[in-house]
Amino acid sequence: MKHGPIALIDERMPVVTLAVRDSVYNKMVSQVEQVKARGGIVIAVATEGDEAIRRKADHVLYVPQTSPLLTPVLTALPMQLLAYHTAIRRGCDVDQPRNLAKSVTVE
Repeated sequence: MKHGPIALIDERMPVVTLAVRDSVYNKMVSQVEQVKARGGIVIAVATEGDEAIRRKADHVLYVPQTSPLLTPVLTALPMQLLAYHTAIRRGCDVDQPRNLAKSVTVE
């Protein structure tokens, strides 16, 4: 965020953040505050029951508290759904993305 991306943030720029309760949670909250200070829109994936992030972010998608080893799996799911629905709203063909080359090996 510090070297470039933060300069792009304005009132039309959505920023998606993974703000689960882990070792870097406080740093992520600080980044959310930086985005909000510049007028950006924050969509946060956060740990269930986290009311502090709800007060700071514009939209929150909650995942259950779990083992640190499983947290990446749980946070990947809402991110994939967000990408899918964003692509659909933009009119993209999610079954045949452009510039994707598949190779199939038949034995």
